[in-house]
Amino acid sequence: MAILTNEEIKMLVNGDCHDPFIFLGLRKLDDSNLVMRVLQPFAKEAYIIFDNQKIKLEKIHEAGLFEKKISRSEIFEYIVECLSYDGQKWSYKDPYSFLPVISEYDRYLFNEGNHYKVYEKLGSHLMELNGTKGVLFSTWAPNARRVSVVGDFNNWDGRVHQMRVLGQSGIWEIFIPGVVEGDLYKFEIKTQSGNLVLKTDPYGKYFEVRPKTAAIVYDINNKHKWNDDKWMNERRSKNWLEEPISVYEVHLGSWAKKDGSEFLNYRELADKLAKYVTEHNFTHIELLPVSEHPLDISWGYQVTGYYAPTSRFGKPEDFMYFVDTMHQNDIGVIVDWVPGHFPKDEHSLGRFDGTALYEHYDARLGEHKDWGTYIFNYGRHEVKNFLLANALFWLDKYHIDGLRFDAVASMLYLDYSRKDGEWIPNKYGGRENLEAIDFIKHLNTVSYQQFPGIMTIAEESTAFPGVTTPVHEGGLGFLFKWNMGWMNDTLRYFSKEPIFRKYHQNDLTFSLVYAFSENFILSISHDEVVHGKRSLLEKMPGDDWQKFANLRLFYSYMFAHPGKKLLFMGSDIAQRKEWDCNFSLDWHLLQYEPHNKLQKFLKDLNILYKQHNSLFEIDFNYEGFEWIDFSDSDNSVISFCRKSKNKDELLVCIFNFTPVPRENYRIGVPKKGAYQEILNTDWSDYYGSNVDNPKEVFSQDIAMHGREQSIIITLPPLAGLYFQYIQK
Repeated sequence: MAILTNEEIKMLVNGDCHDPFIFLGLRKLDDSNLVMRVLQPFAKEAYIIFDNQKIKLEKIHEAGLFEKKISRSEIFEYIVECLSYDGQKWSYKDPYSFLPVISEYDRYLFNEGNHYKVYEKLGSHLMELNGTKGVLFSTWAPNARRVSVVGDFNNWDGRVHQMRVLGQSGIWEIFIPGVVEGDLYKFEIKTQSGNLVLKTDPYGKYFEVRPKTAAIVYDINNKHKWNDDKWMNERRSKNWLEEPISVYEVHLGSWAKKDGSEFLNYRELADKLAKYVTEHNFTHIELLPVSEHPLDISWGYQVTGYYAPTSRFGKPEDFMYFVDTMHQNDIGVIVDWVPGHFPKDEHSLGRFDGTALYEHYDARLGEHKDWGTYIFNYGRHEVKNFLLANALFWLDKYHIDGLRFDAVASMLYLDYSRKDGEWIPNKYGGRENLEAIDFIKHLNTVSYQQFPGIMTIAEESTAFPGVTTPVHEGGLGFLFKWNMGWMNDTLRYFSKEPIFRKYHQNDLTFSLVYAFSENFILSISHDEVVHGKRSLLEKMPGDDWQKFANLRLFYSYMFAHPGKKLLFMGSDIAQRKEWDCNFSLDWHLLQYEPHNKLQKFLKDLNILYKQHNSLFEIDFNYEGFEWIDFSDSDNSVISFCRKSKNKDELLVCIFNFTPVPRENYRIGVPKKGAYQEILNTDWSDYYGSNVDNPKEVFSQDIAMHGREQSIIITLPPLAGLYFQYIQK
């Protein structure tokens, strides 16, 4: 007769047990007896082996539940042996013979939202317990009736490895001996309503290649020997606000492909991209999201595996090699990070334990209608911890130099892209998402404390105050913010036919009203060359010569304007077609002179940018910028100075936004002396018409633009000029 009651038997075999460790394994029955239980649905017979004894267990339910009373008073070590119906025999160390692994302190920190390395506890971890090798599996599912690990090692049967819940933490865990690296797994969760949901591991470090979605047991530690000590040590003391930053934004799946169709892997990309970025003098790359995602055409912004570099391009250590290679070539690596929303894919975070766990239940708080995604519940400590630890994870394990937060405005405002009645005000009746704001401040504070020299960047499209103000001064604590206003105004201006530009000069000059209110990056990103917006070249008006001249002019204006720089791939070769993530860039265009010379121009512009402190050292206050003249709208000409900390280092920058050359054009200059032309976008080397100036132009004692000194120059058509002051 079974010792278990019928109700307990039913609970175990139906996978309804909240804590199977009470019943399964070797347990005390009374002071002088133990009881052994095994649940193996595919076993015909089961045995317990110990002290050279082999005792057959009694099968008390046809679903594979075995039980045996043993006349002993103390728990001992043992092995379970099973025999299948087809005669196959297997033995194993019983998972239900191990004590809990995750400590009470770990659980406390996690539930409090402050476990900065929770990724070393939750998920799957290869380890050895009491001399036995196996894997610890754990997940957070506080509202589940039951959680199991399923995989190839148990025929994906949720009854075999039912997990224990640890107190009130909501964390479930089980150590399974014999599971090895490379095994596939998911979590089978029985909800309170009795439904079964199959979920991939939120903390999984490596996944099957899409469209498959199982997590893979994988130890990312010690897989790669890092060789970037020099970069990492120097990074700690960098003040990026005063450094040249020219970012090349890259989508790894379409920068280049094998035979035009197959992905390059991380290692191939590392070698090719590092060579290209170095040759073309960019300082950083920024990667569209590399976290695991199921849909190629989402560009990575629909994340399902926050802790795993996508397996499309290789293994975790291959991505480590990628980052390491960049660092060894003095290239910083920024990755796009998506803490604002996540997709509704059934295998992912959505309704993880049958309830709105990572997201809000109320759609007015928990769903982005525009994107068809869920919004993280930033008021929940464990959710904040998931995201906080994830940011630190990439900085820690993959040596990432910067995180660009996607869609920050959608996080800051409760009414983002919502009509009246579609959102819920905060506790003060306002539209700000107070929990998200606290989360951002906390994350930025901890990130800079733990990883000096990194950068966090906000893609934030509103005038929310203090985005790049330090947290201790009341701000959000980002180092940089994308300047979306500059981007919109400038592209709108350049889209105008030159004859009409004199009516829109304010589009160029308005950005200097607010240019120093935040630490801005001037971003021309992937978002500007898709969805019918046309490529950067095709935004420009005029015939083909004028399009290229406008593009060079645009770049020269961008690199002279205060703020760091970012360009999306393809802009460097004057891609004609819109970006399409399914195809490689049109590298064949470089066989044509205008494209080849445009690439050379941008290469030289990056060199010039890095060589002249005036262009980057004082980007974020008025000491680094001085208007000469912004009022010549009739000629569509503007001019200004860029200055460095050294008062004798300055550049005079003049821009002619019409195709009309202007001779004998007088410009006021701040100092007496010679001015050397160091950049002319109309030089023939760059596919220009070669309207030029003498190598040096000397100032005259003729007042102009409120200055005692002035120079006379020729303005080439649709061209930007940089003159370097030389003290004589």
